Amino acid sequence: MGEELHLRGAKVRLDSFTEADLAPAYLAWLNDPEVVRFSNQRFHRHDMTSCRDYLRSFQGSDNAFLSVKTLDGQPIGTMTVYRSKHHGTADVGIMIGERSFWGGGYGWDAWNTLMNWLIEQPDIRKVTAGTLACNKGMVRLMERSGMALEGSRRGQELVDGTPQDILLYGKFAR
Repeated sequence: MGEELHLRGAKVRLDSFTEADLAPAYLAWLNDPEVVRFSNQRFHRHDMTSCRDYLRSFQGSDNAFLSVKTLDGQPIGTMTVYRSKHHGTADVGIMIGERSFWGGGYGWDAWNTLMNWLIEQPDIRKVTAGTLACNKGMVRLMERSGMALEGSRRGQELVDGTPQDILLYGKFAR
């Protein structure tokens, strides 16, 4: 997105992810089967080199990689924004990696903090996101944030050998 981001919600702050955020906890989240259960990251074994390469992929792009931290600065997850300047869209993703924070409203606060900021940007006309139908928490999060189901890709991915739909959501800025 070009600029360094620092956003504050009621429970979390969102900061541009930096080299300093490449900590053992972040690596542990990516290699925790429960954390990445509904993500294609579950098919990869990550190390600091792969994490550093991913971080570098955002440099010089219109996209953003964010660290989700508690208000006192404890890292608990990450978010991504993939922007299409030509279309005025932003596709958002989230991972709350610290399982002890699951169900505590931190993901909800992070999601809405970023969503509200994006919707206010003059060059963003629509925010999108997607998830597997079996990821009930993510489905609830998107629907509660005002996103509408726009479509699905039936039986697109396998989770534990069972075909799952990918659900596609969107919300227009105006």
